[in-house]
Amino acid sequence: MHPLTLHRMNDQLVRVLDHRGLCVGHLKQIGRVWKFKALGQDADGHLVPGGGPLTARHNMAFAVLDEAEVRAALQA
Repeated sequence: MHPLTLHRMNDQLVRVLDHRGLCVGHLKQIGRVWKFKALGQDADGHLVPGGGPLTARHNMAFAVLDEAEVRAALQA
């Protein structure tokens, strides 16, 4: 799998992009935990919350926003 990149939007939101620059989800800080929210698109281009190539990782939680750890876990 090609590497994912993280792009901070603000203090509580980080976009997760695939190697083509497409958003495959977000990391949202909820309380003290970062949760991954998968995001995909249907055949008509509409956003599908919880969908996309990382659906199996939807709601994965991280205690710390460590880019290497997050990327490794999401790509495992």
